[in-house]
Amino acid sequence: MKWKNLDIVAFDTETTGLDPFAGDRVIEVALVVFRLDEEGAVAGQRVVSHLVNPGIPVPRKVTEITGIRDEDLAGKPPFAVIAEEVAELLSGSVGVAHNVPFDHAFLVREFLLAGVPWREPIATIDTVDVSMKHFPTAKGHKLSDVSRRLGVELVDAHRAHADAEACGRSFIELARKHAVPDELQALLDWADAVGRPPDDGALDVDPFGLPVFTEGPFAGEPVQDHPLHLSWMTLAKVEERGTWRFRYPESTRRWARRFLDVRAAGRARGAPKSFRESDWALDPCIADRRAPAA
Repeated sequence: MKWKNLDIVAFDTETTGLDPFAGDRVIEVALVVFRLDEEGAVAGQRVVSHLVNPGIPVPRKVTEITGIRDEDLAGKPPFAVIAEEVAELLSGSVGVAHNVPFDHAFLVREFLLAGVPWREPIATIDTVDVSMKHFPTAKGHKLSDVSRRLGVELVDAHRAHADAEACGRSFIELARKHAVPDELQALLDWADAVGRPPDDGALDVDPFGLPVFTEGPFAGEPVQDHPLHLSWMTLAKVEERGTWRFRYPESTRRWARRFLDVRAAGRARGAPKSFRESDWALDPCIADRRAPAA
């Protein structure tokens, strides 16, 4: 599969706070759809941006950062109204975001509250991870740092449409500088990102693009709900004619390791030696996926 032939959809959210599992909600969502030419340059783009009524007050600190006020959201649709549009844009795309766990967790939670199935992109690139890999000596990896480093304009920062566009253009510019080959797997290796699992029989995707187990105690269930079992798959061996071999092929084990590294490890917020719960971001793979109480 050629990644340059797919839609590149950069997405960003503005929210009432930092924790979607403690009641914080999306107040703005933006998706910028890029089409690339054969050289990997932007051939066209489309911006889809919505203010969203969260049903709760916007904290003063959020207004200071984003400029979004309660009165700006009065009369705007709740997320449930735009959920299908967002899902359609992300489905089948290469999704790009700056700090994927944050925006991914908020969107998955909003989809759950809306009763609309989340549809996983074909692949998801985190420009924080890309920056840390390709600029290892840089002092900062904020979106403003990355954009400035690559000569990408970022105007109206901390608004979803501006951040999404700068994120997408930064990814595209850096991929061009590194002459990333056309094949999707080459892009995933370059970005330390994760796509859909290999077609080796042990893993598959459900109708909404979510990786699922095809066998074992969690057959049919999403991989992200059972990271310990996925970790076991990277090590499991079976005895065959007096010789021990890995139970699963290398392609499956490599994908599982990448998924665990990218989506299941969490991202430290505070001091690296801290063990306080508040010092870790909750990745969506260990989020509570159950419907909220009525």
